[in-house]
Amino acid sequence: MTVKRIVANLAAAEPDKGKPFYEDILGLQPLMDQGWIITFGSAEQMRTQVSLASQGGSGTPLPDLSIEVDDYDAVLERVRAAQLPIEYGPALEPWGVRRFYVRDPFGKLINILEHA
Repeated sequence: MTVKRIVANLAAAEPDKGKPFYEDILGLQPLMDQGWIITFGSAEQMRTQVSLASQGGSGTPLPDLSIEVDDYDAVLERVRAAQLPIEYGPALEPWGVRRFYVRDPFGKLINILEHA
């Protein structure tokens, strides 16, 4: 048996309010939109991972999602242009990632990262 996919399901009373964040800032495409659920994704092949943690590292709170991007500086600029408050970072962590925390429109803490 092989796990083929893991999907993060985030509660959102109005899923379409997530489009500016997940589409415009992160560049994800809506793969399915039923109104009550919108699934965003990319053509990038992703590894299946589940992390279990007691904190977010460097004494930060545990984020709801960690999203690795290929152009950290571009995403950081989009977040700043959208005037979204950055809750942690930007930081270069001792374990070799550049990252910052921001909240999505539903209050979920998102760790945006790039391996340095």
